Amino acid sequence: MTVWDDLVGQERVSEQLAAAARDADAFVTAAASDEPPPEASRMTHAWLFTGPPGAGRNQAARAFAAALQCVSPDRALGGAPGCGFCDGCHTALVGTHADVSTVAAVGAEILVKDMRDTVRKSFTAPANGRWQVILVEDAERLNEKSANAVLKAVEEPAPRTVWLLCAPSVEDVLPTIRSRCRHLVLSTPSVDAVADMLVRREGIEPDVAASVARATQGHVDRARRLATDPDARARRAAVLKLPLRVEDVGGALRAAQELVDAAAEDAKQLAEEMDGKETEDLKAALGAAQGGRLPRGTAGVVKDLEDMQKRRRTRTQRDSLDVALADLTSFYRDVLALQLGSRIALANTDAEDALERLARSSTPESTLRRIEAIAACGEALDRNVAPLLAVEAMTMALRAG
Repeated sequence: MTVWDDLVGQERVSEQLAAAARDADAFVTAAASDEPPPEASRMTHAWLFTGPPGAGRNQAARAFAAALQCVSPDRALGGAPGCGFCDGCHTALVGTHADVSTVAAVGAEILVKDMRDTVRKSFTAPANGRWQVILVEDAERLNEKSANAVLKAVEEPAPRTVWLLCAPSVEDVLPTIRSRCRHLVLSTPSVDAVADMLVRREGIEPDVAASVARATQGHVDRARRLATDPDARARRAAVLKLPLRVEDVGGALRAAQELVDAAAEDAKQLAEEMDGKETEDLKAALGAAQGGRLPRGTAGVVKDLEDMQKRRRTRTQRDSLDVALADLTSFYRDVLALQLGSRIALANTDAEDALERLARSSTPESTLRRIEAIAACGEALDRNVAPLLAVEAMTMALRAG
């Protein structure tokens, strides 16, 4: 198994990254010839991975990071870097490699204080690995200050430092940053490719794999979660019933409240799993006895952790709502397909009765207005409108049609 095996439906990108990893390996081992490598495979210090949600941007970047850190002895015999088994590959893939730093948005933005130590580290030589790799999973969430910090680091990087930035589209990244990156575009994997991956890698039954791959329209992570998590399937089933519950004002408001409550419960469950352990680990690191008081001068560090945890809860709730909005959009897309007599395959075949009922009782124009209302809800959440207000406005618009 190589590091590229988890990149579903991204063969072209895998080939480009594998070629770049070979050139990077030749550079580090001083085995490259005097001739420059082909432009298509030349290694560079900054990469920008873009593509729709679920295409595998972060997985592609992490696979590339693993290939750059590969220490397989097979390389000396002509083997390609990225074996997937050596210590360099394994630790990079699981996130424990000392020279692979990952930055992800905890809240709505990546703050400059979240980037400061990472930017400083980017100017140092690798401690153990072959490259110093900085992976920014949510580059679209860099705010002005943190983006400027990244720009300065990307403009004049250390010789053995590589920046890997991931974002939905090239427009989500500052022009001054993206102009210094090699751009790779990932595409949405086909439903068949995702279903095949679930069968081979997760041991999912073929019928179930095909159903969840179709329901998520090629979103790899969501398909995997639906296939393996009964709670995720239950939440999706509840969301798909919402269009039939907004026939009156009371039903619309109750549906909105339940949707927001479910997202808040997701955030609460994650907090219960992570916050307590993080807090205890920090207190122990600061020298506090079990159940005892913190040493003088350390309260600010604990407050910073609490602020981070609060931002993470907000982000988790928002992510859960994003999934629900995507499911609703998919539902009304199927309604519109039925109304227009389209031959495209329905995504939500498990809700076909509800789809046909709404298709008969409404017009294509009203379905389009409902899809626009869902998009408007997402935009309101982006502007930090209170979740309940944004979702209530959406459910009332769904009722009006």
